[in-house]
Amino acid sequence: MNTLLITGASRGIGAATARLAAERGYSVCVNYRNNAAAADTVVQEIKANNGKAIAVQADVGSESDVVRMFDQVGKTFGSLSALVNNAGVVEQQMRLEAMSLDRIQRLFAINVTGTFLCAREAVRRMSIRNGGNGGVIVNVSSMAAQLGAPGEYIDYAATKAAIDAMTVGLAKEVAADGIRVNAVRPGIICTEIHASGGEPNRPERVKDSIPMKRAGQPEEVANAILWLLSDQASYCTGAFINVSGGR
Repeated sequence: MNTLLITGASRGIGAATARLAAERGYSVCVNYRNNAAAADTVVQEIKANNGKAIAVQADVGSESDVVRMFDQVGKTFGSLSALVNNAGVVEQQMRLEAMSLDRIQRLFAINVTGTFLCAREAVRRMSIRNGGNGGVIVNVSSMAAQLGAPGEYIDYAATKAAIDAMTVGLAKEVAADGIRVNAVRPGIICTEIHASGGEPNRPERVKDSIPMKRAGQPEEVANAILWLLSDQASYCTGAFINVSGGR
């Protein structure tokens, strides 16, 4: 049985990935930070379709929380097969000159440090060098890493650029350990993250700037993630799939 841990899986891309992975036979850990009700809903939906899932609360910016989460997954499902580093936040849209230190540190703690900590724990458990069975890591980056998000959230864009660099480096570092590391770069996707940035209707506002003239759906990103997790992508590591409608 393949076991998959997805961070930030109570909503949006993470929840869509959890549902699709369960349909394809994965035992899924639905990680959440605050919204227990949303995470439980995802778990119940999976179980209603005869899948296996648990919800685990953990703040990925906390090392002790991350270690506890990985240990709990191991105790419940056994060895870890795959990790999707999906947890990420944005703050209110603004220019750099208006950003506080607290805001910048919070974004980097969750989006960057959290991804590093989770990847570290996954590698420790998956690496054949450490007696593991190998595995797959998929990082959820963003097209913002390449476009910069000027006037909105360049701090978020910078965190995702850090994830891009980490993806390339880690992929090379652990390839001989039986671990593949890849990433997806979503574009404008219809999720609640836009409300977090202060503009719930942002996908509608910017759709004409997208070559395909529409925002994407979480399930479209989930399909790309599941492909990278699968054996169909067995010779892909350090690779990126842009799920952005051509943006």
